[in-house]
Amino acid sequence: MSDHKATVIDGKAVAQTIRSEIAAEVHRLFEAYKKVPGLAVVIVGKKKDSQTYVNMKRKACAEVGIKSFDLDLPEEVSESELICKVHELNADPDVHGILVQLPLPKHINEEKILSEISLGKDVDGFHPLNIGKLSMKGRDPMFVPCTPKGCLELLKRNGISIKGKNAVVVGRSNIVGLPVSMLLLKEDATVTVVHSRTKEPENIIRNADIIIAAAGQAKMIKGSWIKPGAAVIDVGTNAVDDPSKISGYKLVGDVDFEEACKVAGWITPVPGGVGPMTVAMLLKNTLDGAIRALEG
Repeated sequence: MSDHKATVIDGKAVAQTIRSEIAAEVHRLFEAYKKVPGLAVVIVGKKKDSQTYVNMKRKACAEVGIKSFDLDLPEEVSESELICKVHELNADPDVHGILVQLPLPKHINEEKILSEISLGKDVDGFHPLNIGKLSMKGRDPMFVPCTPKGCLELLKRNGISIKGKNAVVVGRSNIVGLPVSMLLLKEDATVTVVHSRTKEPENIIRNADIIIAAAGQAKMIKGSWIKPGAAVIDVGTNAVDDPSKISGYKLVGDVDFEEACKVAGWITPVPGGVGPMTVAMLLKNTLDGAIRALEG
């Protein structure tokens, strides 16, 4: 087994393919309706990582022909002002997707803001009605959260079958763990969720044909926890000290990549795995919102 090498899933390449498909569809919409999809990104305060992420989204939009609407609000903006801004974007026919960058400052109720976003523009997929439909059999949400959607797209586009497989999701966050477990159920996997209170998680993870790691714990999942041939999707991005890097740190996933490569059938790297897919799915959701608005 020692010379076994997992297939590394190139998230950047898959995301680029998806972006090309989106660009072609945006062009078609423009030819037919003289309109392009519009994405509004609302950012409150000046957090460095949020700014970086938003700039990345802007660039991605420009690349596929989606129009960006940016709303930079001060840290001290009131909840009612923010709701007013969201309502304005809801009413704007050129905006097909609204994304409020989380986390919001402490004085603003996140749940309240998210539920004010129009259902048909909720490209993050976190509106309670979208999540509710995601959790029900035979119902389809208008939008599915971007990172979970990206995880499944990586499996499908690499020919990894989900139906009837044992899938273990590590982590139960509202952003990844919970929605991805519901998506896997919709695809007929047998799903187990492992979390911080789970006893002997390694014994459960060892039975998985598919592992979605989203716990936010650097290199938590060891090679010995992985069933030979399993597909491993690593959502974790953890900064660990690395004096050899100019920044002083490097990014690692929730899975010990070097160890896992010797056992797994497929694995996503960190960075360059799930990250690029999240942005690609945001663009896809915005496109879908525009198609729905323009073509019914």
